[in-house]
Amino acid sequence: MRTATATAAAVTTTLIGAGAAAVAAGRYAADAALRPEPGRPLPGGPRLSVHSTAEGRVTLTRSLASLLPGTWGLSAPGVHAVVGPVLPDVPHDPDAVVRSLLAVTHGSLAPRARVTLTPQVHLGNPRTALGLDHADVDVPGELGALPAWFVPAARDTWVITVHGLGAGREHPMVVMPFLHRHRLPVLDLAYRGDLGAPASPDGLGHLGESEWRDLDAAIRYALRYGARRVVLHGWSTGATMALHAVERSALADRICGLVLDSPVMDWHTTLRALAAARGTPGPLIPLAVRAAEGRAGLRADRRPPGSDPASLRVPVLILHGPDDTLAPWEPSRRLAAARPDLVTLHTVRGAPHGAMWNVDPAGYEEALRRFLTPLM
Repeated sequence: MRTATATAAAVTTTLIGAGAAAVAAGRYAADAALRPEPGRPLPGGPRLSVHSTAEGRVTLTRSLASLLPGTWGLSAPGVHAVVGPVLPDVPHDPDAVVRSLLAVTHGSLAPRARVTLTPQVHLGNPRTALGLDHADVDVPGELGALPAWFVPAARDTWVITVHGLGAGREHPMVVMPFLHRHRLPVLDLAYRGDLGAPASPDGLGHLGESEWRDLDAAIRYALRYGARRVVLHGWSTGATMALHAVERSALADRICGLVLDSPVMDWHTTLRALAAARGTPGPLIPLAVRAAEGRAGLRADRRPPGSDPASLRVPVLILHGPDDTLAPWEPSRRLAAARPDLVTLHTVRGAPHGAMWNVDPAGYEEALRRFLTPLM
């Protein structure tokens, strides 16, 4: 009897220990998924080899990524370049793709260099990257000063741009020339966890659940310094922050429109993808997701932003597509179907997360022009 009891106790202790270890591992994986690291590659970004370069073109490893249409950054440690469309008529090997090379903005593209295709096209600031005059400003936030770039223009409707996962405030520069041509002032915000901004108190990102208050501070700043109303243009979790702001901000009546690029409205799927991208073993992913939801304050009893179509009060442009594996397209499609009076869905097929502009810059900007014209 004593032997059986001792054995049962040992088994129970082992199971408890294994369970505790699994929970601890899940918590660790959750922290890895939520820790903000702007510029860290997101799922679906394979490394490509540079085969060769020539005047105005670069030859890369042939893959689904290197064949994507549009305009992209090429990134590696110490290297950044900008590539345009595929050049199918240039002779090349069957395992290669030739793209137009628009600029090498940092470092050099040497043969055999390993690069990643990235939605971030520009490096630097609006002046150095785009030739646009701007001011470096500090937006007073609840955790401290939030750095932002302000690009002035004539209108009193301001566009506040907010980046998302795996990016920084350089990413929204892709739309700055368009907005400047239409005389719309732009406030491009860095928020908690970004370089130069205060850290989140727990050091983690919350998928917009807490970060939206920094966007609220930016709205307050814009109204203080000359804006009569604002359009919020967010990518990924930046789009989620915009949805939170229009639902929860005391200044929501001064928001006249939302532009949502790849909005995260199904945080469960996004957390699964982030955990997998950070190398979490498959069996631990459900634990990591539950731990991340708890760590980020994403409670089961709280509806995700945008899940109540009846609560919308302003026009919304959603730029999204069915090939986004990080933020599912279906919630965007449902929201547009439920509120055709206010929501316009511009579908971008073949585009990864946060890269709707990159795949089709002209189509993206035309959709943006049609949406913004009545709000100017």
